Parts: sequence; C-alpha cells; structure tokens
Amino acid sequence: MTPYFQQDGVTLYHGDCREILQGLPDESVSAIVTDPPYGLAFMGKKWDYDVPAVEVWAECLRALKPGGHLLAFAGTRTQHRMAVRIEDAGFEIRDMIAWVYGSGFPKSLDVSKAIDKAAGAEREVVGVAGKSGASRSCMAGDFAGGEYMATAPATPEAKQWQGWGTALKPSWECITVARKPLIGTVAENVLQHGTGALNVDGCRVAGGERPLIKNAGKADPRGEGFGRKFGSSCDGVTTSGRWPANLIHDGSEEVTGLFPETAPAKQADRGKGIDGATFKHASGAESGVRGHNDAGGSAARFFYTAKADKADRGPGNNHPTVKPLDLMRYLVRLVCPIGGVVLDPFSGSGTTLAAAQAEGCLAIGVEREAAYCEIIKGRFHQRRLF
Repeated sequence: MTPYFQQDGVTLYHGDCREILQGLPDESVSAIVTDPPYGLAFMGKKWDYDVPAVEVWAECLRALKPGGHLLAFAGTRTQHRMAVRIEDAGFEIRDMIAWVYGSGFPKSLDVSKAIDKAAGAEREVVGVAGKSGASRSCMAGDFAGGEYMATAPATPEAKQWQGWGTALKPSWECITVARKPLIGTVAENVLQHGTGALNVDGCRVAGGERPLIKNAGKADPRGEGFGRKFGSSCDGVTTSGRWPANLIHDGSEEVTGLFPETAPAKQADRGKGIDGATFKHASGAESGVRGHNDAGGSAARFFYTAKADKADRGPGNNHPTVKPLDLMRYLVRLVCPIGGVVLDPFSGSGTTLAAAQAEGCLAIGVEREAAYCEIIKGRFHQRRLF
C-alpha cells in the first residue's frame, strides 16, 4: 500500500477501508478510535447511508492486538445497529460513553403547521423572535434572516396540536467501548501485548483534594464491589482526581445548566454499621458526616470536559462532523499507551490522528474521500493544533 501522506508518526491511506485494512498485519494495532458513518444520510452525504458492515469491524478486530480497545462514535438513532455489528465481528461490548454537548439543533416537524398546510389554510403571523429563540424555530415558525416568524394556528385541528413536534433536541452522542478478547488474564495480556486495560489515572477528573481512605477494617460482608472496608478511616488527602466516568460533556453553559448546584459532597454517617463499624475523619474523631472536602458548585465538575472551538477545525476545514481535539486526545489517552499505534479507519478531517500524535502515539488513518484527505494533509502541514 502506498500512503497518501506521512508525517511524524502519522500515516494516512486514501481509499476504501474495507480494502486498505486488509493490508495491515495481524495484531499490529494497539487501539482503534474512530468516528464512523452513523447511517443517517447526514446532509445527503452518500458515505453516511449506513453504519459500517460487520466485515469492516472484523478486519479491525484482526489488526488489533489481543485486549485492544475500540472506541466508536454513533448516533442515538442507529447506535444499536453499530454496537450489534461490532459485537457480531467478535468484539466484547464493555461500556457506552455518553458525550453531551450544547450545540444540537432540533430537527422537528411542527405538527400544527403541518395540519394547516395539509388543509390549505394560511396562518397569521403574530410576531417575530430574535436569534436567541432560533433553536425553537422548527416548531414555532419560519426563518427570516436569522429570526423566525411566529404564527398562529388557522384551523381548530391545528390549534389542538399547537406545540407538538416529532423530535427531541439532540444533545448527546454514544461512544461504544469494545475490546478484543484477551489472551489469558488481564495481567498476562497487558504484559505480553501492552493492551487490555484503561488508563484510569491518566484520565482522572481534576478536582482538588479528597480524603485518602485507609482500609484497615473488616471487609464488607456483602462481598467485593461495595466500597471501603468497615472500620476504615481517613488518612491524609489525595489530589489524584476522581475516577473517569462514562459521561463526558463539552462544558457549554447549555449543558452545565442541566446540572444542579450542590453543597460540599458530604454524606450522612451511617452510624454503627455491620459489626459496629464507625466512620472517622483523618483526625480520628467520630463524626456525623463524612465529606469529600470539595467546595461544592455545579455537579458538572465531576466530569471531564472538552470544548470545541474554531482552532479545532483550522483554515479550510469544511468537514461536517469535526470532533473536538481535546475530546479525541482524552479518548486516545484512555485506551492507548504512549508509543502505541492508534487506528482510525474513518479519518474524516483527521482529528483522531492529530490527537494520537499529541498523546505520543503512532497513528494510521484511512479516508475514502479525496477532499477530506486534503483537509487532513493541510491540518498537519499547518501544525496549528499540535
């Protein structure tokens, strides 16, 4: 295979991934991070008329090292088809990450307007709203130079169904977390292939000091997975950050506004628990509350944030589905160790490749559309993102 473009550990191939992937050696890739077609016919693009076939994911599986992870974006309407095809190819579905963002636009039919249109009735314009209300325009009226005209129902039937639509506002996308079956145990697989685990500490959510728990007591009689041991106490603090969650958001006001303002994260003491256990502060004194020593604020502070801006695209990048570079760096860091090889069989505008390079990984990309290959090449030549 002849690369379309190579630079600083990044290799891009131009062609159909169903053919290009066959040229990759077995077990040569550490992780796959990709934003494939969602099968929504987005903007009428031919490449988005279906989710990738099982055969594509089977080739990904073959090229991936045992225990290697696959992270694949999907739309909410077709995520089930994406996940099933990935699973049918031989992957284990491990989790689902929700990426929440604040720039979605409701593609909803105004039922009231549709009824009036079918009846041939003309609606009366009752007002004009500004750009701040434009996100409601699909249901409320018609666009007019960045504004929309609010209209009143013209028929009794339309009045009955005023305010009804056909879709919710899109505010999140799914990321399927899958893994190639291990060879032996996780420990054996990690030592032999360098894959099979998630980089938890490298992706922790920053958030100040928290008590460091000293597990000196008896184990919870309910078994593993029920938290700290009974009789344990706090022993100093840690600044390691919170465990990464399967929810990511872009930090926009629209999203953070959905999270409540919370007081410092304290829980009422359970008092004398099983075997008479009592929780204690670092000082050793018994207390009626156990805290996490944070200052409170929006609950959104518990989640990693990534926010897209114009720099993510770069000049001349007109790809319709560009993902934020920070988001893709986080995902690459989660599943690929430094020096590993990241594969993106649906490279688009090349953000995954840029993210892999920024995280100290090698990257292999495949892109079918020649125009998008040129965008990727231009982004790396500009070197404005990394």
